[in-house]
Amino acid sequence: MADQAPGQVGTRTRFTYHEKDGEIWAEYSGGDVVRGHLVGTRDGDRLDFRYVQLKRDGTTSSGHCVSTVVELPDGRVRLDETWEWESQDGSGTSVVEQLTQHAP
Repeated sequence: MADQAPGQVGTRTRFTYHEKDGEIWAEYSGGDVVRGHLVGTRDGDRLDFRYVQLKRDGTTSSGHCVSTVVELPDGRVRLDETWEWESQDGSGTSVVEQLTQHAP
């Protein structure tokens, strides 16, 4: 994903997603984000969730996101996202791709 404006997620942000029985949740951090959480639902290839995060400057922010899950040819997963802040002005799109683990 390309770096966003300060306080938003970017190329240094790492997410750990979980899913069970249509529920999704994740933790994330990196870049300007010290700690972030998201929670929502999955219906087919559509994720609908809310997120909240603590930034390095000590401020918090929250928003809503709808993502489409896309399986890439190499088996990894990509999320095509449309998001909107709820705690401040702003909206946009982003792409999040699964990283692969490389042996040392």
